[in-house]
Amino acid sequence: MDFREMIREYAETPISRHLILDLLSSYKRPNDKISELLKSKELISIRRGLYIIGPKTDLPTPEPFLIANHLRGPSYVSLESALSYWNMIPEKVYEISSVTIKTSKLYKTPVGRFSYKQSKIPYYSYGIKNIEHSLKQTMLVASPEKALCDKVMLTPKIHLRSIKQTEDFLMEDLRMDSEILSTLDSKVMELWIENAPKKSSLEMLIKTLIKL
Repeated sequence: MDFREMIREYAETPISRHLILDLLSSYKRPNDKISELLKSKELISIRRGLYIIGPKTDLPTPEPFLIANHLRGPSYVSLESALSYWNMIPEKVYEISSVTIKTSKLYKTPVGRFSYKQSKIPYYSYGIKNIEHSLKQTMLVASPEKALCDKVMLTPKIHLRSIKQTEDFLMEDLRMDSEILSTLDSKVMELWIENAPKKSSLEMLIKTLIKL
């Protein structure tokens, strides 16, 4: 059986080196085979010990959000990436931004840049959605409300102290639409306040959303 057929079942998710070695167990020198697959671009290394299928195999590949979930876990896609996903900001995002309970980190990979910012439990665990992209791809993405709270919480020097300042931040800096903002569930956001950093800023954010 060739490598393409061996790996077909796993192609839609990032693949560990351990799994690849297991699939190549019939080879006398499986590590040499991995080097060969990397050279031929049938495999792409995204970090040490973690790979995705290369374009040469012509198999379905993991979505960037799913790659982000696996690259540094536990984590979920948030901030500008989730805001763009939910059509809350007009800009196309070229770097996948995530939130993790681990330390902040940036990965530059052959398939793009992936940045991670640190958050703390229990706030971290609120407002995470399971998005089913396909039968084999379920991605962890912040809800629109959580992505916006994360943006306020994790943007340095952002301290919201008035409704006018908050409106300017949302509609001038982030270029959000007031009609979309008015659809957000402020009541669920209120449940997160007690365990959130920047409590006063998030309280002002909620107050501004209620006013819209």
